Amino acid sequence: MSRATTKSDMINAAITNFEKMNILISELTEIELLTPFNFSEDNKKKEAHWNRDNNLRDVLIHLYEWHQLLINWIRSNRNGENEPFIPRPYNWRTYGDMNAGFWQKHQNTPLEEAKELLKRSHKEILELGEDFSNEELFSKDIYKWVGGSTLGSYFVSVTASHYDWAIKKLKAHKRNCR
Repeated sequence: MSRATTKSDMINAAITNFEKMNILISELTEIELLTPFNFSEDNKKKEAHWNRDNNLRDVLIHLYEWHQLLINWIRSNRNGENEPFIPRPYNWRTYGDMNAGFWQKHQNTPLEEAKELLKRSHKEILELGEDFSNEELFSKDIYKWVGGSTLGSYFVSVTASHYDWAIKKLKAHKRNCR
């Protein structure tokens, strides 16, 4: 699926990939759910997230927290507060540390709660996306606080693209469990 460039494509891609991810999750066996993630044998999986996330809860919480980034960023900037997408003290060079903080913050969050948090934040993101016109989402220079990108690209990144990331990770875990 190509990256969305219209509001309807953005919403549809978010819904489609969320459903695909949830179908995959529903098909996980008890053994797959109980087996900690371990990608250490795969030399191609060098990014920090391959070592960070140990289970399904960690993946779902990561998605949830990135939803919160988008929601809070839009709310703040709509209220006239000039806030960056990545909250201080982090930036695009140090967001890995922020992700590790999200991971740490939720080590006692039960899986069922993580599922519910993500379900609610996904719904909130879709509703928030509906608040904007196609032009507001996919034209540059509409909102100064978005910078040189489009607002829609942020929505796509935290929904459809991020769900695709989660799907790939869960499929890799399933393969490891065989």
